[in-house]
Amino acid sequence: MTQEAKLKVVCFFAHPDDEAFGSGGTLAELVLKGHHVTTVCATNGDVGEISDPSLATRENLWKVRQNELRSAMEITGVPDVRFLGYRDSGMDGTEDNNNPASLYQSEPADVENRITSIINELKPNLILTHDPTGGYGHPDHLTVHRRVTSVVNSMNSDRPYLYYVCFPKSNFRKLWQQMTDAGITPPFAKEQLENIGSPDDYVTTVRDVSNYVDVKKASLNCHQTQLDPTGPFSKMAPESLSEWMSTEYFYLTTPSSKASQHDILLNLS
Repeated sequence: MTQEAKLKVVCFFAHPDDEAFGSGGTLAELVLKGHHVTTVCATNGDVGEISDPSLATRENLWKVRQNELRSAMEITGVPDVRFLGYRDSGMDGTEDNNNPASLYQSEPADVENRITSIINELKPNLILTHDPTGGYGHPDHLTVHRRVTSVVNSMNSDRPYLYYVCFPKSNFRKLWQQMTDAGITPPFAKEQLENIGSPDDYVTTVRDVSNYVDVKKASLNCHQTQLDPTGPFSKMAPESLSEWMSTEYFYLTTPSSKASQHDILLNLS
């Protein structure tokens, strides 16, 4: 495909707000440069946080979070937002993992059929999804990663570029140290640092999205139910948060080459 051709991009993520931290700047840049982007959310985030009881109830959180994602994508400029409709599976080891309506308990063939249907309809050149670690091992992140990867690997021809969104381990360590030095309790314990995030040498593509960080922040702020006003990220100095959000990391898995000429995100125009 030529540099001048416009991409068709489909993002498959597990929950509303998963698109934000790891790829929000890249999505904003893709839209600004005229590429067509579709965001597909596998669950509705039914068992996520409720930062303020005036925003949602446990019964209607799924609907509120759907609307938060639509609002976020409107700011980013993404016109096409879809939901696969599975129930949020909750954090690893919780009772929500056992809910028969959850993504975690869903039949792999059912999930893959829904993903395949969207890919066949939209015929994307490029797909973004979770990496094999799921960032921090969330069952839904891992399920989406596995099902999307399986579908793409089963394609005989016209395979899209498949990128995994990464969160390098060194970034978590740096963030932990920055927060600790600023007197902020990090969102994860120091002993967890080796068990979360992507290995640094896994990353193929590092993108500077500082020109889009304001859009990224505004989009993220739409996910109000998930933003704790007293949480560690809210306590960070604005310039530190902007710096942390200004770089995004990806692993190009298809085509299976680390050669930069094959890296369509690295050469985005």
